[in-house]
Amino acid sequence: MSEASAHMRASDIAGPGDYFDLLKPRVMSLVIFTAFVGMVAAPGAMHPALAAISLLAIALGAGASGALNMWWDADIDAVMTRTARRPVPAGRVPRAEAAAFGWFLSALAVALLALASNYVAAGLLAFTIFFYVVVYSMWLKRATPQNIVIGGAAGALPPVVGWAAVSGATPLDAWVLFAIIFLWTPPHFWALALFKQGDYERAGVPMMPVVKGAASTRRQIFAYSIILAIAGVSPSVIGTTGVLYFAAAAALGAYFIYAAWKLLRAAEDDQRPAVHLFKFSILYLFALFAAIPIERWAGLHG
Repeated sequence: MSEASAHMRASDIAGPGDYFDLLKPRVMSLVIFTAFVGMVAAPGAMHPALAAISLLAIALGAGASGALNMWWDADIDAVMTRTARRPVPAGRVPRAEAAAFGWFLSALAVALLALASNYVAAGLLAFTIFFYVVVYSMWLKRATPQNIVIGGAAGALPPVVGWAAVSGATPLDAWVLFAIIFLWTPPHFWALALFKQGDYERAGVPMMPVVKGAASTRRQIFAYSIILAIAGVSPSVIGTTGVLYFAAAAALGAYFIYAAWKLLRAAEDDQRPAVHLFKFSILYLFALFAAIPIERWAGLHG
């Protein structure tokens, strides 16, 4: 069968759900939420319709990044059990279509955000897409065990983009939210890599457990967890948030350290603490950021 015929056949069986899956909806949900929190925390007001359009643009930017990542990583996705059923490696969407879809959404997202908010936010969104696709996916991911550490900047930028969409500025308060997600990313993904190490080995991706081993990775997770817990309470220290947020951040951070300690002390072949920490890390970030709008809407701060 010719390549053109194969592409035609793939297109014939691809449905709307396959193109939606290209957007990595679970990752997109986190981006939307943290960007929304950045918009809520920013000073000033924005027309609800423009705020909704801005949030949609940020979501489209996140989805575009996901589609372009799947286009570029189709070869390694095909050999990893966690990703083999994605639309491109599974053959439901041709790589060329995934690339075209991703680049189109990128341009649309940046243009839409520029029109709905301002050029600062649009520029940050464009940089976020570039960083995730070019710096992380095309370079860092296959080059260094620090791929997640450096590449995590892309996933940490949405609250800054959201803040800029409302205020047109990116003050320290916004970058503190960035720092929290940036420091959260290594323990979150390294916990996943610990119980999916075989996948990364087969794909030739130099994730930390593959390169440095499980013991070193666990120690680094614990160290990052301590720093993350400190960063988590810092918005209250600089006045961005109040007492309710501080209490939530302190409790969540303490448990994060405890879960990381359990992982550090667990037997080498016991994957349960890594799975637990990975799942809790998702809850941690959502709960931590949810405390900001809850506190604002309850009239307890700002």
